Amino acid sequence: MRHSLVIVGAGPRGTGILERLAANAPELYAGPGLDIHLVDPHPPGGGRVWRHDQSPLLWMNSQAKDVTMFTDDTVDVAGPVLPGPSLDEWAGLDGRAFAGRREQSRYLRWVHEKAVAGLPPGTVVHHHRRRAVRVAGPHAGRQAVWLEGVTAPLAADAVVLAQGHLDAEPDDELRELAAHAERHGLVHLPPDFTADTDLTRLAPGEPVLVRGFGLAFVDLMVLLTEGRGGRYEGDAHDTYVPSGREPVLYVGSRRGVPYHSKIGYDWTGEPPPLPRYLGPAQIDELLARPGGHDFRHDVWPLIEKELGFAHYHRLLTAHPERARMAWRDFEEKYDACAPGSSERDALVASAVPDPADRLDLTALDRPLSGVRHTSYEALQEGLRGHIARDLARRHDPAHSPDLAVFLGLLSVYGQLTRLADVGTWWHGFFSLLASGPPGPRLRQLLALSRAGVVRFLGADVEVAAEGGAFRARSATLPGHVTEARALVEARLPQPTLARTRDPLLRALHAEGAAATGAGLLAVDPADGRVLDRAGVPHPRRFALGPHTNARGAGAFTRPRTNSPSFRQNDATARALLDILGAAR
Repeated sequence: MRHSLVIVGAGPRGTGILERLAANAPELYAGPGLDIHLVDPHPPGGGRVWRHDQSPLLWMNSQAKDVTMFTDDTVDVAGPVLPGPSLDEWAGLDGRAFAGRREQSRYLRWVHEKAVAGLPPGTVVHHHRRRAVRVAGPHAGRQAVWLEGVTAPLAADAVVLAQGHLDAEPDDELRELAAHAERHGLVHLPPDFTADTDLTRLAPGEPVLVRGFGLAFVDLMVLLTEGRGGRYEGDAHDTYVPSGREPVLYVGSRRGVPYHSKIGYDWTGEPPPLPRYLGPAQIDELLARPGGHDFRHDVWPLIEKELGFAHYHRLLTAHPERARMAWRDFEEKYDACAPGSSERDALVASAVPDPADRLDLTALDRPLSGVRHTSYEALQEGLRGHIARDLARRHDPAHSPDLAVFLGLLSVYGQLTRLADVGTWWHGFFSLLASGPPGPRLRQLLALSRAGVVRFLGADVEVAAEGGAFRARSATLPGHVTEARALVEARLPQPTLARTRDPLLRALHAEGAAATGAGLLAVDPADGRVLDRAGVPHPRRFALGPHTNARGAGAFTRPRTNSPSFRQNDATARALLDILGAAR
């Protein structure tokens, strides 16, 4: 009997599993034959988000040199390291370029084909352009995976759920807003992948409230401006010439500012020796606590100290003229300070005279906290100034401690995967500092603001359905109300099991799979096995990706960073091959 594996989701995560299966098979698998069933309505490699069929105006959010699908000698895996080209090497691009998503789609397709070609002899990969709707089967036996519109299920020795970003049913607030829109003939576009949103409903010149200032907003901005025939002029492309078909976007969010720009210079000199205060030993200790751990109380102070270490290591070693203390003296004293202590604050104040050179994570998280403007124009000028200063800073090596903090964030993220559920706040904070838009996108945003096509609402935006319209208020401009007949929720849906539109995950949860406090699918962080409500891992079901509590960073893997995604993929692939070998 041929062995069978079902992978639900043929995008980058499913492709990464295939690559690790091919890498580990020579050591772990010698079966007579293997059928791998990829279940995804979208093309293998890119999947839904990275499919080739989307606007050529949409870019990747990472520089081409920072995108790879292949392991290197920094990756701590049990399986073999099989190096391969990063995106810039494969495509012949400038490493600093932000490639279009179509280019990334081609790269992912090539990686998929290379992985398939490396699978053991006798392996056949079947692509089913459908959705999986249910999985069932005993712990000790084969699983059955039903596909939409197909009567007979696929039989599988093991199943991997790698669906990626999921659609979701609206929560109570979104349902109320949608009902208000229906009653009054308004437009309400719920959270969605922007490339799939029907933007034709937004009329030229129409005021549109936009709630969300992250990467989904950047895509929306592009598709409603250049995508409607507008263009940028000038040597720096700093002047926007409207086509007349754009709506007017009034954008705000909880923070009221866009994510920080990608850093526009390379690292030089000695890197901070990470991890230091949040490494394997500290994670072991947190996991061993009988009463569990609390993120804010137990984990965040370690993160804060780790990021501070990275920041001050760079400041005092690369810019010693801006400090009153030598690094070795500072390091010794910093090491002795308890996380989050007043002693640490006093040490920093004595060693770093300019407050602008000190790391203030609270101010970075909420830059408009306490900021109040008295006029609409003052708010626009204030936000343009904030964005311009951020752009200048993130492209100036004099502020290279910012890049050290970025490296610290990557280190922290790699450790936190072992803690599984760390809540949603951390992922938002990480994205704010480490996963912001390319600098050119923020320069375009400034040009759009000067042209009046984008207008800023401020922080702590509240949207209400009132008087046959949508009305937005912000704490940054007290008393001011912005009214519109269209509202766009510029963000991805929250991937909770309770509200997912994925029928397989919904059924799995109903039948006993565990959900975390954040509503994510609970998995064993060691290899991604799905946990039941008693915490028992299913021996034949695995899940990886943003719908699980072992989700990794949203961005693609940077070379030479010991990526947690590679580590997860390798552990899962080896577990799968053990199952398939045992099935023999």
